[in-house]
Amino acid sequence: MASPDVAEPPASFDLTVETLIVGAGAAGMVAALAAHEAGQEVLLVEADAVPSGSTALSAGLIPAAGTQFQTEAGIQDSAERFAQDIQAKAHDENDPDLVASMASTAAPVIEWLAHDHGLPFSLVTDFDYPGHSRRRMHGLPTRSGQELIDALRARIEALDVPLICNRRAIRLYSKENRIFGAQLQLPDDSRETIGCARLILACNGFGGNRTMVSTHMAEIDNAVWFGHDGNRGEAVTWGQALGAATAHLGAYQGHGNVAHPHGILITWATITEGGVQVNCQGKRFWNEAQGYSEAARAVLAQPGGTAWVVFDSRIAAVARQFEDFKNAEKQGAMLAGESIAELAKAADLPADALANTLGDIPNEGTDAFGRRWSGQTPPLRPPYHAVKVTGALFHTQGGLEVDPATARVRRAAGGSFDNLHAVGGAACGVSGTGDSGYLSGNGLLAAVTLGYLAGRA
Repeated sequence: MASPDVAEPPASFDLTVETLIVGAGAAGMVAALAAHEAGQEVLLVEADAVPSGSTALSAGLIPAAGTQFQTEAGIQDSAERFAQDIQAKAHDENDPDLVASMASTAAPVIEWLAHDHGLPFSLVTDFDYPGHSRRRMHGLPTRSGQELIDALRARIEALDVPLICNRRAIRLYSKENRIFGAQLQLPDDSRETIGCARLILACNGFGGNRTMVSTHMAEIDNAVWFGHDGNRGEAVTWGQALGAATAHLGAYQGHGNVAHPHGILITWATITEGGVQVNCQGKRFWNEAQGYSEAARAVLAQPGGTAWVVFDSRIAAVARQFEDFKNAEKQGAMLAGESIAELAKAADLPADALANTLGDIPNEGTDAFGRRWSGQTPPLRPPYHAVKVTGALFHTQGGLEVDPATARVRRAAGGSFDNLHAVGGAACGVSGTGDSGYLSGNGLLAAVTLGYLAGRA
């Protein structure tokens, strides 16, 4: 495949459109819907045979504050509180204007997708996500990112928004402060050029580019790559060639609860509802309440780079609302035992050590690792369950700096490009500078909010 580059515009293009969007993941399709609604002539191009992206590998949950779904559930929330939660998790390392923009845009986007486009969102009301002071995760019935992608694609097709797959953008045409179009590579290695009045980069991050990962986040370069292989970093490469500003390229979302060797995401509800992680010695090794992104490095640091998430049947019932969890069960990833000794035997863990570990969990108060336990959370009871897990890199969170109101890409020398936007993983998100700043749902938050703002700009 040709390396992404930048060149001066040709004398003519094979095709010219008003708004060209590169990438048909959640960010690109939301941008396309918003631009189409605003009356723009839109062309959406996708490198894969069908739209997918990192969204399809996720649970498809989008955090939003102040929605009708929260109101109906009796939950009082606000964009201001949401912004405070984002900044608290990221140690105040984010651009506050970008945080405020995303936090205030999320609820209108969710309701727009639900009311205008018929996506059947509902609120996750039976467990909490780390760092969120209110229950504000919204998802489709199967709690599957693939369902979200399919639903967005169905709307794109129903509205006759042009979507062309098997077209990878490999070159941008630019002169001075403007983008004039892109060159696309077809499966037979032929090329075509598309001119545009404006360009929206929705081609995600660079987690699939191992060289860039090693350069910017070496501490996670030994993790399983759980994102989409199309995340090759074109947006950052183009941006740097154009003189764009980048930020927080060392930021990423990890996950320390991926079934091993099955490669299936195990929902963090197994932890937040009262489960724990133990290593091959049957011992806990960290404060799991810190979050699933931090868990990636914690798990990878254990012998063999693996751990076991231990929970019970009550928690398993909560987790079954996620299609991924049910798939893990079907594939035999979940072990069971009527007693701690029986579970230890099934998982080949030291029975005494596991019994002591689970026995040390307080009914209420703070444990030796600093995790707080509420008396409202029932203690683990038989039958017990366990899944062997490892740490994974899900997607990068740094990228091109953008204007919070329009998602226009900022220039390193100051100001913004006239007609270049970046959304989703192509843009710098709101997860601070490392892995600990990731608040659950930040990836899709950036996808739908920036996609919406760019589309309407």
